[in-house]
Amino acid sequence: MLEGDMNTPTPDPETPRAPGTDAPRAPESGASRVQYTGTDRVPESGADGVPGGGADRAPESGAARVGDTGAGHAPESGADRVPGTGAVRSRGAVRPPSLTRPDGTPVRVLVVDDDPDLAEVLSGALRYEGWEVRTAGDGASAAAEARELLPDAVVLDVMLPDTDGFTVLRDLHTVLPGVCVLFLTARDAVEDRIAGITAGGDDYVTKPFSLEEVVARLRGLLRRAGMARRIDEGPRLVVGDLAMDEEAREVIRSGDLIELSPTEFELLRFLMRNPRRVLSKAQILDRVWSYDFGGQAHVVELYISYLRKKVDAGREPMIHTVRGAGYVIKPAAGR
Repeated sequence: MLEGDMNTPTPDPETPRAPGTDAPRAPESGASRVQYTGTDRVPESGADGVPGGGADRAPESGAARVGDTGAGHAPESGADRVPGTGAVRSRGAVRPPSLTRPDGTPVRVLVVDDDPDLAEVLSGALRYEGWEVRTAGDGASAAAEARELLPDAVVLDVMLPDTDGFTVLRDLHTVLPGVCVLFLTARDAVEDRIAGITAGGDDYVTKPFSLEEVVARLRGLLRRAGMARRIDEGPRLVVGDLAMDEEAREVIRSGDLIELSPTEFELLRFLMRNPRRVLSKAQILDRVWSYDFGGQAHVVELYISYLRKKVDAGREPMIHTVRGAGYVIKPAAGR
């Protein structure tokens, strides 16, 4: 060996070499290499995505596991962890069309859970749907928020600090008898599920859960109850087997065309835009006739009777009188 070669280090056979040189190649993974993943930044307000105060969030679609406290586990391939939670949101799913209430306003949802992080992540996902969302951490605040918000759906934890979800559900139904309720709990025994459904819940999801699963179940509940419609469905209202095309001014029930006068159409439209909600005579007079009839409020009773003869004749009734309160339209029993 020549003397000058003694200062030249011998290459490590295990070290990858850069092509055409003896220089070691930089490692392809690890802290020394940063690669853009395509994630977006969460809005600071939390109104249009999963809250995170400037943390990165995943793209707009994909599944997320929430409620799994195993923070040491790496996310599945093709998934991003939602900062500050045990949720994992995967990429690649197609986001379905947005839902609104029948009158075109945002769907209203109340999230009741004593875990503030979980409630915030879930409410962020629902806000991302364009829905109006409020949260409550116990039964007392849930009742207060429900009276103010008048939600279309409630995501309700069974185990709360001051009471249980079943008691909250009974209280909610005294104010909002038609509200959709999705139970959310870590109790996954069959008897727990049966208890939730028997108590009046519409669906039951156990922790850890997928954000997309919860959203999908809520969408299904709201559409089946006639309390929401897809934005891309156009000017069409649907309650049970009753459908109204607002542009064509056609009303169909179970395939049969129903002929209505202009006033009957406006009255039915107001009812169908507020399914399962009790509307007082004063509200109906103000919206349908645009002024106060004073002592002639009986005109509402008269036109309700006209509608019943055309919409409910020979069928399961959909238009109901709530004595001392007003009128409500809801899907016929069994629909």
